[in-house]
Amino acid sequence: MKAVVCKAWGLPDTLVVEELEDLVPGAGQVAIDVMAAGVNFPDVLIIQGKYQFKPELPFTPGSEVSGVVRAVGDGVSHVNVGDKVIAFIAQGGFAQQVLAPAQAIMPMPPGMDFDTAAAITLTYGTSHHAVVDRAALKAGETMLVLGAAGGVGLAAIEIGKALGARVIAAASSEEKLAVCRAHGADATINYSTEDLREAIKAATDGKGPDVIYDPVGGIYAEPAFRSIGWRGRYLVVGFANGEIPKLPLNLTLLKGASLMGVFWGEFAKREPKANMQAMRQLLGWMAEGKVKPHISGRYALSETASALDDMAARKVTGKVVIQPQK
Repeated sequence: MKAVVCKAWGLPDTLVVEELEDLVPGAGQVAIDVMAAGVNFPDVLIIQGKYQFKPELPFTPGSEVSGVVRAVGDGVSHVNVGDKVIAFIAQGGFAQQVLAPAQAIMPMPPGMDFDTAAAITLTYGTSHHAVVDRAALKAGETMLVLGAAGGVGLAAIEIGKALGARVIAAASSEEKLAVCRAHGADATINYSTEDLREAIKAATDGKGPDVIYDPVGGIYAEPAFRSIGWRGRYLVVGFANGEIPKLPLNLTLLKGASLMGVFWGEFAKREPKANMQAMRQLLGWMAEGKVKPHISGRYALSETASALDDMAARKVTGKVVIQPQK
């Protein structure tokens, strides 16, 4: 089988595609023929050694996959060979085959395609954990989403609307904002052409948003936090801008506001039952048409570096996937 291999920390063009031995599951493991693998911003950081954890070299990046079970190890009884499944794994997704712990696997809902199935665990899991669990967004409240046209941003918009909230989407171009509106955003802000604080003030009648969802960081964090409403909740999701902001903590005092860290991977590991409950709610919303991943690009395994370059350059709207069998 073929797999993308990271042999040294570096940019996407240092990755190589190699022919490796077929995978054989051990006890408690499942081998999957990967039909689609979701690409996420952490993948860009992991191959450079800049993420929260560093795999041992060499390794195959990619953490969310969908595919068909090719073999099961001892002790696995809830899936069978031939089943269509979704899995979230630590690494190994950008390959034609992957091994996954049995507890990390969910059956694919009937009628769902592989690309969609590979686009829901990390992005929608992150945004559900952030918006529902951490911020406890309620119907009638207002949420501002920065970097709203990205994978987690669009997921946050859809989840906010599913909860009955008003959602303001902020992004860097009119093309991206059009995608946000198509996914339910009630109002939009182009922060490349508008003053962010003034635009937030206008969009919220001066009250400020109840929740701010920030996967971007950098220069937008402080003006956004200065605009937050009383008892607001600021969700620290990531730093796609590349800069970790330094916020004046007196702002939390003046606004009675909370800073909330969001690390879905650790949440899923520490609280697996709560995570599975969240995934069931997401799949239910998906069946009802309330959430639907926006897949803007599909790449062959040999084009993985291009997919990661596009992600790093923030050219991606919604999600892109690798199709390893092509």
